[in-house]
Amino acid sequence: MILPSYIQGNWQTGDNSETRNMFDAVTGEIIGATSTSGLDIATTLQYGRDHGKVLRDMTFQQRGNMIKKLALYLTKRKEHFYEISYKTGATRVDSWIDIEGGFGNLFANASLRKLFPDQSYAVEGDPIDLSRGGRFMAHHLLVPKKGVAVHINAFNFPVWGMLEKCAVNWMAGMPAVVLPAPQTAFLTEAVVREIISSGILPEGSLQLLSGLTTNILDTVESQDVVTFTGSAATGRKLKNHPRLLQESVPFTMEADSLNACVLGDDAVPGTPEFDLFIKEVRKEMTVKCGQKCTAIRRVIVPENLVEEVQIALGKQLERTVIGDPRLKETRMGAMINTDQRETLKDQINKIAQTAQIVYGNLDEVEVIGADAQKGAFVSPILMREDEPFKNLGAHEIEAFGPVSTIMPYKGIDEAIELAQMGKGSLVSSVVTGDDAFAKAYTIEAASHHGRILVLNRDSAKQSTGHGSPLPLLVHGGPGRAGGGEEMGGLRGIKHFMQRCAVQGSPTTLTEVTGIYQPNGDYKEAEKHPFAYHYEDIKPGMSLQTHKRTLTDTDIQNFANLTWDHFYAHTDITSLDGSIFKKRTAHGYFIISAAAGLFVYPNKGPVSANYGLEDIRFLRPLYHNDTIYVRLTCKEKRERDVSGREHPSGIVKWYVEVFDAEPVDYENDKTDEEAESLVAVATILTMVEKKQQTFVEIDEDLIKSAFARALSGAEGKAPENIKPKWGKMTLQHMIEHLEQGYRIASGEIQNFEIATPEKYLEKTAATLWNYDKMPQNHRMPLMREDGELEELQHPDVDTAIKKLLESRQNYLDFFKKKPKATTKNAVFGELNKYEWYLLERKHVNHHFEQFGLIKNNGHINS
Repeated sequence: MILPSYIQGNWQTGDNSETRNMFDAVTGEIIGATSTSGLDIATTLQYGRDHGKVLRDMTFQQRGNMIKKLALYLTKRKEHFYEISYKTGATRVDSWIDIEGGFGNLFANASLRKLFPDQSYAVEGDPIDLSRGGRFMAHHLLVPKKGVAVHINAFNFPVWGMLEKCAVNWMAGMPAVVLPAPQTAFLTEAVVREIISSGILPEGSLQLLSGLTTNILDTVESQDVVTFTGSAATGRKLKNHPRLLQESVPFTMEADSLNACVLGDDAVPGTPEFDLFIKEVRKEMTVKCGQKCTAIRRVIVPENLVEEVQIALGKQLERTVIGDPRLKETRMGAMINTDQRETLKDQINKIAQTAQIVYGNLDEVEVIGADAQKGAFVSPILMREDEPFKNLGAHEIEAFGPVSTIMPYKGIDEAIELAQMGKGSLVSSVVTGDDAFAKAYTIEAASHHGRILVLNRDSAKQSTGHGSPLPLLVHGGPGRAGGGEEMGGLRGIKHFMQRCAVQGSPTTLTEVTGIYQPNGDYKEAEKHPFAYHYEDIKPGMSLQTHKRTLTDTDIQNFANLTWDHFYAHTDITSLDGSIFKKRTAHGYFIISAAAGLFVYPNKGPVSANYGLEDIRFLRPLYHNDTIYVRLTCKEKRERDVSGREHPSGIVKWYVEVFDAEPVDYENDKTDEEAESLVAVATILTMVEKKQQTFVEIDEDLIKSAFARALSGAEGKAPENIKPKWGKMTLQHMIEHLEQGYRIASGEIQNFEIATPEKYLEKTAATLWNYDKMPQNHRMPLMREDGELEELQHPDVDTAIKKLLESRQNYLDFFKKKPKATTKNAVFGELNKYEWYLLERKHVNHHFEQFGLIKNNGHINS
């Protein structure tokens, strides 16, 4: 069977002219074959470019939520992937790194949406003033590239290797074409098949070429981005492809490297650091059978500790159980296939021309639950190179498997030099309890490594380890490691975006960037800006306040209130030689007074002060100076809401504090040319969004809804009013709502809360959002067999009357006892406001079910 590819919106299979077999790493059996021969690669790339507009037009918030939804979807199906992953030779722990590590990248990158504006593009850095007076300026924009991201991946991480890259290009608004390594393409294909089946991504966002595709770079274009993970030799060939050079296509390379772990000279046997070092090296040798681009290949130790390290590592490796990765006892599985095992042996033999094998055997390995010869099993191999400055094999030859070489150093300078002799790596680590040693090594070695882990007894419990690249940290390295970068949080996203400098007036750039630029035109608000909901606030919306005079008494009272008795505020006899001319207002008093001027006192959409982002005092203010404030919307940011609060966003307000009558204190007169702006700050408020999903419920609405449905020109007999979903009749629905009101008023409380305690808070919090209730959901107090309840009233008119009576009883109950709570079977104990929220959702749900209101929350007429 040839593994299919997903391209141009369909699953397609290459022909059998150039196939490569895939093997079960444990049994050696053929799983299937890969081929992309006969597939139209150029059209595939163009398909991604053409369909990428949907992804590019999405905002960062939409992209992030899409990626989060995908991560949740895949996580629910992870066991299916684990079962397939065993065929790659990976243990459960190995697969966890690959599978759930890949999903973790989706979650981590999805969370970055909070750092971006609710736009499809981003603004980078601070504004740049290009003129005296601030009327001509510049900013840098980041916009999605209008091409495709071509990802050429390695065999060792078929899930993580795809998702750590795709998560980033999707956040940037760029579609991807993925080329997994043929050896493990079957696992990548399984994940892609689930992704496509989910329908979560816009069509064209992800395409898969299942097999070696040698002509993939022949038709790339300047708007495309190419990434490569694999051997340094292959990467160099791809990097020099004529098409990449001709089109100036960005190329990011992450190559296998000879990563080093250094033992500090303080970490002698008996110290926690020595034990941590041994454990870390053993783990990096055996996890994924050593097939990791970040694995420890060179073990650099003080020359007086070589023997102790060799013995300790040998004992640890001796305890490593090798065999069928499905078995709980197994600690190291198999290599990807027997060809890779033979390549590993060749590389070991090259290093062994000068180094000696001090643990392991190339020809023998003891395994459990499998055949050592049929499967791609190999023993961990520990080598020792006593002359690492003379013999360079261990610094230049990578044995891609469970292999490391011990080498000695004299003093920290030699340790640094040995680490640098790998000519660039993805990661290095140093295990030491001496922070001075750690600092010296880190500063001098950093030029040759993409990441450095400092490990000691303090960090060990929470350390993610030497070999674990993290989504928010750069992954890549100089020299042999490829000279590229992946991931890195915001840095990674920018690799798939085009940076463009934009020049213009502050007013124009406010419109372009979506962020108010100082000195731009104000948009005077018709009412106080704090009276608007999040959706109605726009950058540039502004309010100028009335004035306030800062008195001497104000300043002294603020000093007494805050205990801030700095001499400029309290001791006017000490001002000689200072920058202050008179008793000076506290900077934070100025900001507090400014808040008093611009804060809207009435309850409204602004639900909380969210913080102060930056603040700057430009010149002093003295007693009897008069100020006014200009409050302007600077920027808006979406936020995730959890817990019992309504949906909201964050609004950043640009606060300018002005001196209403600037004074020339040298001449004691008003100075028309004096700078009137005395302080600026950016404050953040949490602003509620509009509730536009539900119609508000009152008695008139309930009566009119039923009246329109049952009488007049549009009236129908009750039995002819059918639900859009579910089994209920109209009368069953009315009596069900009546029961809800009777529960709310405390009349019915003889039931248990059905929602488990651990889910109760999260469930109750859903009352606060603006999402509709799910359809066809059975309430716990309904019959378990799914049949309808027996009707309690003789007809619909009586049922409506009883419904209105029970609603009035509910209102009267909370009017008399506004602090009371009553329990609900799904949501637990609810207070007056939460019952109001539930009523609104519940009545809207069932009125929509029977067509009494439209799905947009309006009454049908």
